Amino acid sequence: MPGEPNDQPSGRRTEEALETIARRSRESMRTRLRRVRHTALAIVQSALGAALAWGIATGPLIGHDRPFFAPIAALIALGGGLGQRLPRVLELVGGVALGVLIGDLLIVWIGTGVVQIAVIVALAMTVAVLVGGGAVIVTQAGASAVLVVTLIPPTDGEAINLDRFVDTLVGGGVALAMSILVLPLNPVSAARRQIDPLLVTLAQLLEESARVLAERDRAAASQNLVQARATQGDVDAMHAALEGANEVAKIAPVRWRKKGHLRDYLDAAVPLDHMSRNVRVLCRHVIGLLRRGEPVPQVLPQSLRALGGALRLLRLDLERGDEPGESRTSAVAAARMATEALEHTGGFSGQVVVAQVRSLAVDVLHATGLGRDEAQELLPAVPEGPVSYGNE
Repeated sequence: MPGEPNDQPSGRRTEEALETIARRSRESMRTRLRRVRHTALAIVQSALGAALAWGIATGPLIGHDRPFFAPIAALIALGGGLGQRLPRVLELVGGVALGVLIGDLLIVWIGTGVVQIAVIVALAMTVAVLVGGGAVIVTQAGASAVLVVTLIPPTDGEAINLDRFVDTLVGGGVALAMSILVLPLNPVSAARRQIDPLLVTLAQLLEESARVLAERDRAAASQNLVQARATQGDVDAMHAALEGANEVAKIAPVRWRKKGHLRDYLDAAVPLDHMSRNVRVLCRHVIGLLRRGEPVPQVLPQSLRALGGALRLLRLDLERGDEPGESRTSAVAAARMATEALEHTGGFSGQVVVAQVRSLAVDVLHATGLGRDEAQELLPAVPEGPVSYGNE
């Protein structure tokens, strides 16, 4: 029939589009479920903290009828940070408590209204600044003052009532207890969530560098450099997560047994930072090598693949807490292959790429627990001659 040959390709395109949409939907759902799994403990921690704060504030010891600020303070301190470090929890609690206290003190004297809200919020935030509070305390002080003024304004002739301030302290105390004693987050899991993706990303960058060298793909090399530069944000997030994880392991008794395993991740942090920087240098000089048309010895891409494999093995070793023998062997092999390629490189960029592979191998060995001097001794000697070795 007329038009039938065109209908079939159109139908196939529609079917392919639907398959693509379904695949992306499945991937999106898996990503969302993984995110829920990663935050499940923090969500449970926040839910139990809010309920416990309400129960304590309404219980026989305190006996408040509607202690609104008790669960709110607990949620702000626990849920707002979802595993933030203890200083941030203290800042959040302090900001809420300060705003509530100032609001309770001033609302009886000056009443409520547009002007009064502005005055109370300004004073609460000013006091927060004067006591040396950071941005979190200042913001929470202002927000809490607004709630006090607008939520339950006082009746005529009512005396100063500090019940809401007490409720805030109850919520804050519960938040601290949940963070330290009752249900602290797993420090090893927190560290792994940041380090595992970074190791995988660095491995992928090295493997992609191997491919673009083998295929002399300059466009892909430029894109690889863009992705390498984007790892700095992941490095910063890793350091912040490790600081929080180390803090939990130190102050939470139920997490003390995690200290040994966490130490492996802490020892890997600085070498990982160095790896990220060295990978960026390597990616930049891969572009220079291709732009100048320098020779690419076959063994050079092989060394990059071996180095990527060493990072993937390191991730597994850290997760299991195993002795990182295979990752060390792979890193030394990468350095050996890169050194073999040195005499066949014909320009400065090729020499720097070789030097960066050797430097990265030292970083991997350092991340496995070896000292830098000990790691350097495992690398093969470089050939004698006027060769520059970059950052090594």
